[in-house]
Amino acid sequence: MSEQDASGTDDADEPAADDAADLSSDDEASAAETTADEWDSLDDVAEDGESDASESFEAGEDLLDRVAATDDEQVANEIASLRMRVDSLESELETRENEAEELESKLARTKADFQNYKKRMKKRREEEKQRATEDLVERLLDVRDNLKRALEQDEDADIRDGIEATLRQFDEELQQENVETIEPEPGQEVDPQRHEVLLRVESDQPAGTIAEVHRPGYEMAEKVIRTAQVTVSEE
Repeated sequence: MSEQDASGTDDADEPAADDAADLSSDDEASAAETTADEWDSLDDVAEDGESDASESFEAGEDLLDRVAATDDEQVANEIASLRMRVDSLESELETRENEAEELESKLARTKADFQNYKKRMKKRREEEKQRATEDLVERLLDVRDNLKRALEQDEDADIRDGIEATLRQFDEELQQENVETIEPEPGQEVDPQRHEVLLRVESDQPAGTIAEVHRPGYEMAEKVIRTAQVTVSEE
């Protein structure tokens, strides 16, 4: 190799070495800058932490200062005031509870009274209906008696058939209304609730017993609406 070629080669290697040196310097500078930034960030975090801790500490000291500034008498007064307020609220609550219980009791009594009223009204309506039916039946019984007497007196066959048919229909209607005849047998004991003694007569029946039925009586749903008129054997 000639000296000229060697010189050329050396000249070519020198810029490459310079470039590598420049790159190495740049990397070191960049790394230095990055490290500086990181330290700055850590410093900021540390400062923030110190600031927060300082603020918390100051707040705690402020609270302690306020507590320390409050004397025992003031604290006692505030506690007493709070207790009085609690007692007042408890008393008011008890009053409201008593009022609620009283209202519930009144409501229960009102419901019971209303139910009793409904029962009384229902019973009264039933009794009024029963009395109205009894009054009607009692008036119709006189009509039946007249039909029976007419049947016993009239001997005309045509008329008798009509009267008998009417009387049968009449009795059927009475049965549907639970009306039963009170017609005791001769010799039966007298029942003052069911029998009306018209007079005492001589009779073959035992003394004091029914001798004859003058007019039958009637009862409706086990209630006597007309007593049977009877004569009683003399003693």
